[in-house]
Amino acid sequence: MIHRLTHLLLLVALLGGWELACRLVPLPELVLPRPGRVAAVLAEELAGGRLLRHMAVTAGEMVMGLAAGAAFALPVGALLAESPALRRLAHPYLVASQVVPKLALAPLFLLWFGFGMRSIIVITALVCFFPLLENTVTGLGRVDASRLELFRMLRANRWQTLLRLRLPTGLPVILAGFRVAVVLALVGAVVGEFIMGREGLGAAVMAAQGMMDTALMFALLLAIAALGSAAYQGALLAERLILSERFDS
Repeated sequence: MIHRLTHLLLLVALLGGWELACRLVPLPELVLPRPGRVAAVLAEELAGGRLLRHMAVTAGEMVMGLAAGAAFALPVGALLAESPALRRLAHPYLVASQVVPKLALAPLFLLWFGFGMRSIIVITALVCFFPLLENTVTGLGRVDASRLELFRMLRANRWQTLLRLRLPTGLPVILAGFRVAVVLALVGAVVGEFIMGREGLGAAVMAAQGMMDTALMFALLLAIAALGSAAYQGALLAERLILSERFDS
């Protein structure tokens, strides 16, 4: 309760400081609109259904990109965790693939996948891939040597060791990587929409920029922040439920 009250007071202080800055510094609304103007635009976009439509598109791209990234990163991470030699061979190439900015790949994605949702999902999946991969490899490798030796003495095969020892031990680290990937999925989806989107919050931001509507841009940024916060809290809740069931069982 105290934490919620503190967060509310901080929000009020930030909005008050924003309003005060707009009153004291004679900046045009094109540069910095007042909070009341942004709230009015936000309410108008919500009432018209446009904002919810854009949020639904971005959320769909975010979820599909995250699912695609996880579907590739988790098995590859498990394979690399099981084979140190393969990890040493592949890791430099995986790192090199991540240092290339995803926006630099946008022209290729447009050529390969076309303009729209498919290209954005691919970008989102690539953005999510590396943190999920790294946390999977790290989590599955955090196994006590004595417990691993016990499984070997019991003649457990690699599949049994992975499912009954490595995965339960590394689950907290893997889920932490999933939390990071959720946030990055939103970033990937919005950035992809900047270039390749017809709909979505990123495309709406670019349209607002073209109209020089700063208040609408602020409203859309607030919507992006709200969507990201909700996604992060959902991932955090899922992590707590999974870990609580694991420790209760």
